Amino acid sequence: MKLKETLLNRVNPVTRLGAAIILTFPLLITLDWVSAVVVVVLELVIWLALSPRNITSRLRTITLRSIPFLFAAPLAALSMGLYGKPGGEVFFTWGLIVVSEQSLSFAAAVAARVIALGMACLVTLIDVDPTDMADGLAQVWRLPARFVLGTLAGIRLLARLGDDWKTMQLARRARGLGDSGAVKRYATAAFALLVSAIRRGSTLATAMEARGFGRGARTWARPSKVGIPDLVCILVAIVILGFGLAVSLATGNFRWIGDVF
Repeated sequence: MKLKETLLNRVNPVTRLGAAIILTFPLLITLDWVSAVVVVVLELVIWLALSPRNITSRLRTITLRSIPFLFAAPLAALSMGLYGKPGGEVFFTWGLIVVSEQSLSFAAAVAARVIALGMACLVTLIDVDPTDMADGLAQVWRLPARFVLGTLAGIRLLARLGDDWKTMQLARRARGLGDSGAVKRYATAAFALLVSAIRRGSTLATAMEARGFGRGARTWARPSKVGIPDLVCILVAIVILGFGLAVSLATGNFRWIGDVF
């Protein structure tokens, strides 16, 4: 069973975006590791339960795509552990650096928060098609068509950057320009890629303007609607977040972000 065949695919992309916002916003104003861990566990359990026959493949997919968050979490925790508000037993001090029991607790909370925020976006938006998202933003959320179509065009062009980079590297190597000076080679190639992206974006903008994109009222080829699955998705997101916060309060670990300063 492919990812797109799961029950989550029946939910409108903008509803999934709304669920991601519900799951992430309270995590930005609180700081404790308990609620973050509970939210992550519940998200993964429900996401995997949507396709029980393909758990191994889905675990591999979510692990690979969460690598950036797994790297960012320790880096964010390090600064909090060194410079967070001290409290409790002090383990190490040097100048402005104070490593204490409370600062380490905050560091663990920050690491859990980073992973929870990234995971919330992954499990809700991992297989969303950009065109379906644009249809929902324009028809359900009633965002301006000019903004939606421009964003969709930009996202579509992002997929071309990887191909352009590979083509550029092969072309430079064929001309004998890629054999030495790695730093200079990558710097010049990055600048050339930036120039190419600007030119392509300008050409696309002119073409879209000439074809009347964003002018006046529009019709849409594919209708975007919401229904019972969307309501269930929002309710599940609220239950997940509410349960995580309730467990945090019950265990006495709940903290507002202001407690760090």
